[in-house]
Amino acid sequence: MSMSTSKAPGEFWEIETHHHHEGASTSIGFWVYLMSDCLMFAVLFAVFGVLGGAYAAGPGPRDLFDLELVALSTAFLLISSLTYGLAMLAMVRNDRSATMRWLGITLVFGLAFLGVTIYEFSHLIHIGAGPQRSAFLSAFFTLVGTHGLHVAFGCLWLVTLMVQVGQRGLVDANRRRLSCLSMFWHFLDVIWIGVFTFVYLLGVIR
Repeated sequence: MSMSTSKAPGEFWEIETHHHHEGASTSIGFWVYLMSDCLMFAVLFAVFGVLGGAYAAGPGPRDLFDLELVALSTAFLLISSLTYGLAMLAMVRNDRSATMRWLGITLVFGLAFLGVTIYEFSHLIHIGAGPQRSAFLSAFFTLVGTHGLHVAFGCLWLVTLMVQVGQRGLVDANRRRLSCLSMFWHFLDVIWIGVFTFVYLLGVIR
């Protein structure tokens, strides 16, 4: 004798409501996290604004910054933001292969950005302009390094999601996670525009 596995309409409503509440709570919680991160970067920008001119008779931005190199890393991050947007459009179309492809391209540009940042830091330390050289360099390494750590975390998160999408496809849980990472990635893009303008461009001009 076969047993019926159908669910009552009330049970379907409860399941749908549960998923809706879970998605809403995830989005709200992640927005709270982004706001706290925004406050942290605001403090770091303020610290740099105060200490950005304390060179301790050492080298300043004009002596240290290579704007062409920084412009290249900025282009990498901006392009990665565009490719992530294309991945989200592919997700909306339920095209898993295109989503994975664009996520992979985003990862490449994110790693390229990190590579340029690591090269810049190693070069500055090699010429004796490490974070202990002056208050200006301490504030610089802290601000730019914190952003770099966030990008590194974003790349690790991206790899994790690519594995999950490859295994389970574009299920609701993966869609929520991809949406959260999208907000995080674009947030880092906005922060970097502030860093590029406030730290590098204004530093070289003044």
